[in-house]
Amino acid sequence: MKTTGDQQLVKRINRSVLLRLLRAQPGLSRARLATESGLTKSTVSLLVRELLDDGWLTEAGETVNEGLGRPSTPLRIHEGRRALIGVEIAVQVVRVVCVTLQGEILHSEEQPLASTTPARACQQTARMVATAYQGITALGLQLVGVGACTPGAIDHDTGKVLFAPNLGWRQLDLLSLLTRALAEVGLPPVPVQLQNDADAGALGEYEFADGEGEDPLIFVSCDVGVGAGIVSNDRLFSGAQGMAGEIGHTIMQIDGPLCSCGRKGCAEAFIGLRALSGQNGAAVDLSRSGHYLGVLLQNLWTTFNPRAIVVGGKSCDHHPEFLQSAIDTVAQYAASAGMPPPSVRTARYGQLASAVGAAALTLHEYLRPMHPNSEARRARAGQTAPPP
Repeated sequence: MKTTGDQQLVKRINRSVLLRLLRAQPGLSRARLATESGLTKSTVSLLVRELLDDGWLTEAGETVNEGLGRPSTPLRIHEGRRALIGVEIAVQVVRVVCVTLQGEILHSEEQPLASTTPARACQQTARMVATAYQGITALGLQLVGVGACTPGAIDHDTGKVLFAPNLGWRQLDLLSLLTRALAEVGLPPVPVQLQNDADAGALGEYEFADGEGEDPLIFVSCDVGVGAGIVSNDRLFSGAQGMAGEIGHTIMQIDGPLCSCGRKGCAEAFIGLRALSGQNGAAVDLSRSGHYLGVLLQNLWTTFNPRAIVVGGKSCDHHPEFLQSAIDTVAQYAASAGMPPPSVRTARYGQLASAVGAAALTLHEYLRPMHPNSEARRARAGQTAPPP
């Protein structure tokens, strides 16, 4: 009987409950935390003391009256203690960001991707991460972990890129390559995790939302490639092999234009950045392309019934009329069905959405110790315990 292990897991779960409550509702007192969490006041008091000592929480200077008894002290996440680093290795660029535990951007850098050769791409990324790490250490912040994302299907059990046609990567152990490159530039041993770019974008929108996160939430990335990240029931929905959300390769027209994946008629061939820029040789009609995106969004709406659909990527930033046409198309379908349209909005962090979401990976799993992938990912990273 693993009594000690079970007690440690229960403690981690209870700590995560309190941290998640305070991220959603900053300023709760110990008494309110006990009420909201269902934990006893003595348990909350002990856990809060630990979290204060560990630097996860800070006490506000003022006190508030909550009825009878002594005034209560508001508690908040200590944003001046820890930071997260996020990386996006995209088809044309590499982006690196540093963010606080609440999603405030402290640092960002973008460079053209020097090479799609995996080792060189990881070395370039590692150098950018090293620069970012120097910045946060100069601010006196402790690095919690590094999250990375890239377009394509990611096998979360192995950390491999199964299929990234726009980068020419198949069955690539990118996580191992990146972890090695980060060690070579002197980064301290911290969790390093890999995710699909659209999944990361969804996670950033969800984790760093104001108040309670929108659930279900779908993030649609319209860049060189097209993909969707889906948050449902407080976790990413990635499918059996990490292929969920590969909407760029859903067929929108039988025997349509050739796609980078080798099939014909994929959504990417109609609404990917190459198509919108006329690189595929076809005439560009942004209104019609936006209609195709609208059809895709309406299909996601009727399939998942999300609270929000967030759309980001270069295609939307460079062609706002393209996105507006898509929103109008969704509204027309909703009107035809006699239903209110879903909430469709642009990404909170713009083109940094996926990099910021990658930064949220470590925090997301730390706050969910019962997540089925958490232990496996820590084992791959050589960790026996969660990040401090």
